[in-house]
Amino acid sequence: MDLAERKGLLEGVDARTLVAGSNKMEILLFSLGTRETFGINVFKVREVGRTPHITRTPNMPRGVEGLISLRGNVIPVLSLISFLEPREPSPEHGRTMMVAEYSKRTLGFLVHEVDRIIRVDWEKVKAPESVLATNQGLITAITELDDGKLVSILDVEQILANAFGEALIVDIRRANVGEDVGIFFADDSIVARRKIVEVLDRLGVKHKHATNGAEAWSRLQAIAAHASQIGATVRDEIRLILVDAEMPEMDGYVLTKNIKGDARFAGIPVVMHSSLSSQANHAMGKAVGVDAYVAKFDAEILADTLRPLLER
Repeated sequence: MDLAERKGLLEGVDARTLVAGSNKMEILLFSLGTRETFGINVFKVREVGRTPHITRTPNMPRGVEGLISLRGNVIPVLSLISFLEPREPSPEHGRTMMVAEYSKRTLGFLVHEVDRIIRVDWEKVKAPESVLATNQGLITAITELDDGKLVSILDVEQILANAFGEALIVDIRRANVGEDVGIFFADDSIVARRKIVEVLDRLGVKHKHATNGAEAWSRLQAIAAHASQIGATVRDEIRLILVDAEMPEMDGYVLTKNIKGDARFAGIPVVMHSSLSSQANHAMGKAVGVDAYVAKFDAEILADTLRPLLER
């Protein structure tokens, strides 16, 4: 792909916001110089181009190549292959850089080359089987192209945690709620689930979870059916639902639409918690009825958003 093609590759991404809520997503395909094909949600990619000069600084974490200045901002540059392959990458690797936004943080990702954007149904995006979930959990989902080729979707949250460490959670005030108050949350990222649990434990609320939207909807329907059988309401067991935006099989937008369209969940707020932190994604969350939108991952902001909703 030449420079002109790369420049035009991401034009019109904002116009693609209508994809959200339709249980579809658009993936930018790229390679890392291996036989595998990888993908990243186009909503997270700001631009693609030739790799500029990288300033190497001492004591950088493994996988972080250095820093670049991008329109007045200094951002770190990560070599994705360093997190997946123990051997040295080929000399050709890293000539192309994707600039991505994760959790209000801008980063450069070195790749071998980018290919094209494809649209896929979330229901065809599957969590990897345990036998395939290698690379220390860095593959969060798998989808199949029309030609049978598999595309691995990276868990960038796990990569960032590996590179920079996980943020310490310090001062979180307990919520003023009873011991029976519970939260249900859904997230496909292992590192995100771990940090959410830590926040909820410090808030002092019970919690149940699912690892994708389809599993979450199935479990929530079972909870609602059981509540009806015993003459209770769902709110007696679940005070709030926390959803990720990107999840295999069913995304958080469709999950939210399902919840908001089911009278059994009336009065239960839905909070979207996502590394997709652009205004377009906030707007799509609002369009499907989320009560609050929180960018990953700031434990204090998440706790401060959940606490009043739990206490009201």
